Amino acid sequence: MDTGNDAVALPLPIYRSGLHARRALRFVVMVGVVSLFADMTYEGARSINGQFLGLLGASGFWVSAIAGVGELTGYGLRMFTGYLADRTGRYWLITMIGFAVNLLVVPLLALAGHWQVAGVLIVGERVGKGIRTPARDAMLAYAGRSLGSGWAFGLHEAMDQAGATIGPLLMATVLLWRGNYHMAYAFLLFPAVAALFALMLARLAFPTPGDLERTSHVPVIDANRRFLFYLCGTSLVAAGFADYSLIAFHAHALHLIPDVWIPPLYALAMLSAGVSALAFGRLFDRYGVGALVGATILSALFAPCVFLGDATWIAIGAVLWGVGVGAHESVMRAAVARLFPPHRRASAFGVFNTVFGVAWFLGSLALGWAYEHSLWNIVVLSVALQVLGVPLLLFARAPGLSTSTKEIQP
Repeated sequence: MDTGNDAVALPLPIYRSGLHARRALRFVVMVGVVSLFADMTYEGARSINGQFLGLLGASGFWVSAIAGVGELTGYGLRMFTGYLADRTGRYWLITMIGFAVNLLVVPLLALAGHWQVAGVLIVGERVGKGIRTPARDAMLAYAGRSLGSGWAFGLHEAMDQAGATIGPLLMATVLLWRGNYHMAYAFLLFPAVAALFALMLARLAFPTPGDLERTSHVPVIDANRRFLFYLCGTSLVAAGFADYSLIAFHAHALHLIPDVWIPPLYALAMLSAGVSALAFGRLFDRYGVGALVGATILSALFAPCVFLGDATWIAIGAVLWGVGVGAHESVMRAAVARLFPPHRRASAFGVFNTVFGVAWFLGSLALGWAYEHSLWNIVVLSVALQVLGVPLLLFARAPGLSTSTKEIQP
């Protein structure tokens, strides 16, 4: 049940029959299956990208920079693809093109012999995700109006992270079996094909996902100012959130964890992300953006655990890092979904993700630079940026900031 002071609170949907809710749930689950196989593919790759780049000769700065460029490109594209999806109404087509690029680039890493080539392919994978994400999230938001935005995005994210847990374990198994990174990347072709097949089935079952939403949109009081605070707060959180590639590089470079255990560590983080997505998704439907504040404070502790601790503390830090991932991918999307009417949501997701991605990129460069100079530097910078975002998130949910009732213009 939404609170009156929620930054993005809207009335409950007008039409919530059991049949309608079950159809919405079925849609979320089918899209979740697609994401499960997709995450097996690209999160499996991301669990070994850091040490793979290191083995090919990349430095810690370049590992972090490649991750940052990938995120910047992928997030930056979302402003355009989100607008395109709303403008054309071709949500499924854009989603399918994005998934094809996102997934089929990954197995090509098996052919990479230089870190520069691997870096281009890693960025290419993020490009595919940037193409399909706004359109897919806009379709998920239709179901969220019947199930609750937090629960719909949380359930989807939990299934997403189930794949992100299995993928790294698959990589660890291949490395134990063959000890060959190129072979590990080649194996990811199988879940990639499975994801594309599941996507086709979802498209056939729900050709018009907009039918899942039977409610009108009501403008949110103070929406413009609250959304601005929300953007600023989440951007600071993104800037301070280190990519797993840098964590993997750190564990590999300092010989803190054997290489074969780095993918399972990522699987542990993804398991934590899945559980936190469900928990914070439910909390969001009850308490609003305040749920994100709690997740941010908790996950900010990952940096000292990962960069200053031994193997045990790194494992604890990975769990806390996963809490942040789960909250980012569920609560952040759910909040944006509530602010906009159906025909504006993909554009809104695009604007939000572009700002978020720029912040992630700049943060990745800053964290990579800090890491090269001192472990204490990266810890202080990471924690400070995330903690600074908390007051802005609190302002975003506070009442009485203005009397404007105009909708946000993304």
